[in-house]
Amino acid sequence: MSTLIDSHHHIWDPAIANYPWMTDALDLIRRKFDPEDLREVMGDVGVTGTVLVQTRSDFCESTEFLAVAEDTDFIIGVVAWADLTAPNVSSDIQLLKNGKGGEFLVGIRHQVHDEADENWLLRDDVRRGLEAVAAHDLAFDLLVRPRELPATIKIVQSIPEIRWVLDHIAKPDIANGKWEPWASLVSELADASPNCWVKLSGMCTEANWSTWTQEEIEPYVKHIVACFGPDRCMLGSDWPVSLLAGSYERTMKTVLELTAYLPPPQQTALQASNAVAAYRLKLERSK
Repeated sequence: MSTLIDSHHHIWDPAIANYPWMTDALDLIRRKFDPEDLREVMGDVGVTGTVLVQTRSDFCESTEFLAVAEDTDFIIGVVAWADLTAPNVSSDIQLLKNGKGGEFLVGIRHQVHDEADENWLLRDDVRRGLEAVAAHDLAFDLLVRPRELPATIKIVQSIPEIRWVLDHIAKPDIANGKWEPWASLVSELADASPNCWVKLSGMCTEANWSTWTQEEIEPYVKHIVACFGPDRCMLGSDWPVSLLAGSYERTMKTVLELTAYLPPPQQTALQASNAVAAYRLKLERSK
């Protein structure tokens, strides 16, 4: 069976934790989602492994996600959260590595686009935290919108040793057909470092949830692939957020169909090996 990696999904339970971003508009997904819910649908697409990504700024969630990964056969990596501004961020990351499921820690993420300061990534304390991420040989997921891309370009250039991963193609406003400055900025980011990958994820929910079409998404996908190259793109569902705009199968197959023009080796890279390279994933579990 061929390898197909979903490089970006979540789990959560609003009954036991607070998710500040989960507003009334997201009522459809404001319920518990766990790995077994994903298992029920991922097989229809042929997904063989996944990367579980943080949802809130909470160290406890990070430890919980790593434990879930250890107990879930298809989760092969976790992008967790740690407070980049904390003086002890390096020891916090080490705690994650030393705890249950620590071997599945492959990256760190912070919801940068929720920060009031569009230059948050350039703060001295944040930079020290990012340098700790680099020292632990982890990737860093960039959750940004076009507003934060200028700062993102600068930080990516200044810490080239980090393996950077841009989430959701930087969330362009697809619903309103906005192209610039997003298109120019992501092109500049792609050129800023060969150590920056991008996830073809989160696009359907940036379009109109009820009326989006594959043709509407296509120019954004093709622009990203042209900028980063097929060897730095990976596939991600953003499930269960993606359910706001359609089924897991539709979300994943949309990207697979929109990249079917690539030669088979490049499709294989996009579907699996690029994620392995960016996150240093192990496809086989240790016995």
